[in-house]
Amino acid sequence: MSENMSSLQLLTWITGSILLQLAIYLGIGFWRHWAEYLALRHKIVDLEVAVSPLKVASATEALPAAWAGLRAFRVTRKTMEDTAQTICSFELVPQDGQALKPFLPGQFLTFSLDIPTESGATQPVVRCYSISNAPDPSHYRVSIKLAPAPANTQLPAGRSSNFFHDHVVEGSLLQVRAPAGHFYLDRDDAPVVLIGGGVGITPMLSMLHWCLSQQPGREVWLFYGVRHSQELVMQTQLETLAAAHPNFHLHFCLSDTDPEALAGQKYHLRGRVDVALLRALLPLKPYHYYICGPTPMLQSLVPALEDWGVQDSRIHYEAFGPASIQRKKTASLSHSGASNEAYVASDIMVTFAKSGTQVAWHVDAGSLLDFAEANGIHVDSGCRAGGCGSCQTTITSGEVTYRQTPDFDPEPGNCLLCVCTPKSSLTLEA
Repeated sequence: MSENMSSLQLLTWITGSILLQLAIYLGIGFWRHWAEYLALRHKIVDLEVAVSPLKVASATEALPAAWAGLRAFRVTRKTMEDTAQTICSFELVPQDGQALKPFLPGQFLTFSLDIPTESGATQPVVRCYSISNAPDPSHYRVSIKLAPAPANTQLPAGRSSNFFHDHVVEGSLLQVRAPAGHFYLDRDDAPVVLIGGGVGITPMLSMLHWCLSQQPGREVWLFYGVRHSQELVMQTQLETLAAAHPNFHLHFCLSDTDPEALAGQKYHLRGRVDVALLRALLPLKPYHYYICGPTPMLQSLVPALEDWGVQDSRIHYEAFGPASIQRKKTASLSHSGASNEAYVASDIMVTFAKSGTQVAWHVDAGSLLDFAEANGIHVDSGCRAGGCGSCQTTITSGEVTYRQTPDFDPEPGNCLLCVCTPKSSLTLEA
């Protein structure tokens, strides 16, 4: 009996010794690796090296233009989309009967319009409108908000929107350029947050419908901000989609609505779309944010997302109308030199020949179109994304550089002010 106990004790002692040695070996190895890691961290800090997360390549590649120049489209359906009767959808089919190639959800169409004037003549006007349906080989759809004359001003009503609402009917023919634009949904499977303010909902609708049809498992949140429910576009359709797709989370954000009117409304929230709302509702995930709406909305929301910690590469936006959004990355650069004034000022002079204005260029001014408008110089514009050619301007002297490759090819000796900045001192026929 004692021999059996001695053998058992010996076996236990040997096993314990082996486990102890293994633990010591693993502990030493872990400590060495930990020490190397700490040393590397200190070296990175000492050298002021920024460690950035690995960038993932986009799953979306730019598509070539579906056709060159203008193509005739016939309006086959005209539908009022909101209770307030301010947003109307127009379905367009190609007159030649050929199938339409896919576009990128979020892109726009450019229309060349001949708008009647009071004298009985017509005036050529170029305007861009976002496509509001998912890619479909049979037709496009644009949803256009009527722009009345602003109250208490001398400004006229929107020429193109009033033309569409008052003169374009089912059967009308329109001249259209191919889908274009650099604001579109990435086709990977990352969770996405779509934010539309007012008529800024239109590209969001295209993105949403594409996701639900092509990526039904993708997590999609839609925050749609308006003043009151009468301004909501396609409310019933959106609610039906939300009920049918568990991965689609819908929220109508109504800024001027009485709280009592929201009782029993499943998808309605009171207030504006802001980061406080997003933080309260969104789980902690690496979302991509797509935002379209009026300039004040973007000016508050985009920097707030950056302050929240959302990576710059995950914030995508498009403004309706003039917009200059101060990005956090740009703002940090302005403090890297001796002074902010030293950063924004440059020795480049921009001369607007027709108006007789000469102004020193500021590198934080945005595009040349933004710069012209900030200095009181009117330039016709449409898409503000290099797609329509409305802001094409002759360069008398100097050179420009493009921030992105434009979809519209300017004529030799001309530039598109909305997507370029001066490379040298510049004289423009504006």
